[in-house]
Amino acid sequence: MQRTRIAHALLATAVLAALAGCGSGASHRTDEALGSKAALAPAEKKAAAVQGLPGMPPVLDPKDVYAADRPNRLAPAVRDFPSRVYVPNTNSNTVSVIDPKTYEVIETIPVGEQPQHVVPSWDMKTLWVNNDRGNTLTPIDPRTGKAGKTVDVHDPYNLYFTPNGKYAIVMASLDRELVFRDAHTMKREKTVPVSCYGVNHADFSLDGRYFIVSCEFSGELLKVDTERMKVIGQQKLPFHGAMPQDVKVSPDGKKFYIADMMADGMWILDGDKFTKPAFLPTGKGCHGLYVSRDSREMYISNRGEGTVSVFDFARDKVTRKWHLPDGGSPDMGGVSADGKVLWLSGRYNSEVYAIDTRTGKQLARIKVGSGPHGLAVYPQPGRYSLGHTGIFR
Repeated sequence: MQRTRIAHALLATAVLAALAGCGSGASHRTDEALGSKAALAPAEKKAAAVQGLPGMPPVLDPKDVYAADRPNRLAPAVRDFPSRVYVPNTNSNTVSVIDPKTYEVIETIPVGEQPQHVVPSWDMKTLWVNNDRGNTLTPIDPRTGKAGKTVDVHDPYNLYFTPNGKYAIVMASLDRELVFRDAHTMKREKTVPVSCYGVNHADFSLDGRYFIVSCEFSGELLKVDTERMKVIGQQKLPFHGAMPQDVKVSPDGKKFYIADMMADGMWILDGDKFTKPAFLPTGKGCHGLYVSRDSREMYISNRGEGTVSVFDFARDKVTRKWHLPDGGSPDMGGVSADGKVLWLSGRYNSEVYAIDTRTGKQLARIKVGSGPHGLAVYPQPGRYSLGHTGIFR
């Protein structure tokens, strides 16, 4: 989050049936991606025994929460969407739309005040622009690229969805609230006040029964029971001035990684036990976390030094560091559908970076509006979206 922001205030069962219906008559590969009965191999039948959140699609692989995110494995709902990169410009109150084939901005969409993130809906059919200070959400139809009528939602800094598709969870950062809303109408269902300050990012456990939230302004973490919509754990990070940002669960679901832009690295947390986390340095201004399409590595943007660290899950360490040739401020983004390109916003440089995930080479540096933040690469593989700039399972 920008320092300017600190200054300002300092469907369940039916949806699952529809998903299974979409896979009928399709190839074995598609059935497998959707987790339909036709594709359940012995290992997947065993995985189906995982006692997930009621109404949640079955876990495909208990050893890899990202098993549905393999290269180009697009669900039928998004298969015909044009490939685009949607960039919210927080200071310009616009969304720049980039064609990833030409690396050119092809459209600029006016939205509300201070758009922070572009978030795919649970059913993946809508992109929600989080207009934080405007207190609205702007829907974009990814099939046409056209914006719809705004929806009134207070302080929507970020947006997530429960794994069963029942609720949207608004990260009301300055309101100090987690607000559970109907995933489609955005009607407020339950407000959960929190004692930490600056709720902003999150990710869910493998079974979807809880999620971990970062509180950037007070340097804290929350553990929230998804079904009960209740905070069940809270801890202060062991670093003076900690400012946690993005959160991502490990492929095996045993660890959570939390980027910290002031500690210059990421915290590694046992989510089940919620004990004191370990720390791994990555680079100045550690900010965004993005898993590779083969679930072997994670790309870590270091906003304060213009680099991307590559973390190897199996080896449990950073193995490479890529430097942007002319510096920059790599922030939030996502990986292309084929897994070959990492897209990141340049928060303080009014630009977007396209980076080759095999070599770390910068492929393009594209000028956009002022203050680009949580860009969404779309469409992406997966069965459903958990929110943010694209967490798919």
